[in-house]
Amino acid sequence: MDLELLKSSLSSKIDPVLEHYGKNKLASILVVIYGKEPIIVMTEKPKHLKSHAGEISFPGGKLDPNDSDLLETALRETREEIGLRISKNQVIGQLEPVVTLNSGFTILPFISIIDEITSLSANSEVEDILHIPLKSFLKTMADDPNPTHNRIQEMYTFEYQNKIIWGASARILKQIVNRLNS
Repeated sequence: MDLELLKSSLSSKIDPVLEHYGKNKLASILVVIYGKEPIIVMTEKPKHLKSHAGEISFPGGKLDPNDSDLLETALRETREEIGLRISKNQVIGQLEPVVTLNSGFTILPFISIIDEITSLSANSEVEDILHIPLKSFLKTMADDPNPTHNRIQEMYTFEYQNKIIWGASARILKQIVNRLNS
């Protein structure tokens, strides 16, 4: 799996505005993939947070009134959370929106594939920054064994260093798996 194959599989039209999202709050994330042997960047949330405590997720957050659109939200949040500056022209596509089960967000995922990144630094919203080898990570996909998670839609889990990735993050990863397998 190389970056060119990833780029061709994950490139898509970018439309950073969601028209129909019901009563949910809007958020966006940035899937950052880099390196010759592709690495995906994820974050671990601190355990003291009110929502999503201890979860493994992508850099991102809720739409701010000052953001022009959800792409700007994803880029701003990525810069704030992990110190990574990605420009709009480095974003190659987006995935389908994902809804969180508990916190009432509709999340629009964007994708950036770059050759390399500089050193990252976590802010207070991030406990740890994970650099995960993409190919072996995607092979850990399994159906989520927790029956309460399957209320709304299909649910999956992924695993990295004994950490379970589930929920919205896993559904985003599943979209990547589907695109790479199509």
